Amino acid sequence: MNREIQSLVCFALKEEAGAFRKLAADRADVYILITGIGRKNAGSNVGAFLKSCRPRFILTCGFAGALNPQLAIGDVVFATDDDSLRETLNRAGARPATLFCASRIAVTAAEKTELRRTTGADAVEMESEAIQTVCREQGIPCATVRVISDSANEDLPLDFNQLSKSDLSLHFGKLALAIAKSPGKISGLLRLQKNCRLAAERLAGVLAKVIEPR
Repeated sequence: MNREIQSLVCFALKEEAGAFRKLAADRADVYILITGIGRKNAGSNVGAFLKSCRPRFILTCGFAGALNPQLAIGDVVFATDDDSLRETLNRAGARPATLFCASRIAVTAAEKTELRRTTGADAVEMESEAIQTVCREQGIPCATVRVISDSANEDLPLDFNQLSKSDLSLHFGKLALAIAKSPGKISGLLRLQKNCRLAAERLAGVLAKVIEPR
């Protein structure tokens, strides 16, 4: 890759990136990388990207489940060791938080309560720890920027851990079968989809301010 990149913005899923992609469409200095779900996918794909390009900073972004009951759907939170990125994110409207990088999706309110108790974290996601590690090893400033897509006191409509392929991506055949067995879950899935759409737009608004030319 021979173009000069200011920022690498990473998302696990294209659905998380869609709203931001529209806002950054005319920015040749911003590269959006879809890493796949989980630490293994995220770490390996970011590491491979950095073999051919070195951005000024990296953002690891996407949805997160709230563990702190005070966080609402659409709230944008962040964690970083970089003073400049911290100042920029504060100005952009994100709020500092403690994030826990898990190996599985926290499905139930009870799981979230237990994670809150054992980790003290405000929110949970699945990729940022690996990306932060790669950035520290290579001396690249990095921030985790996440938006709340499900609150601490709600259960997800389905156990998505059981509907995943070996690479942690969603198995649509299993999803269709689960819906066929439990059609009452459709309303919950539609509500989650609506919440995720709102969350992606809120996240995009914050990220657009972070990548403004300096």
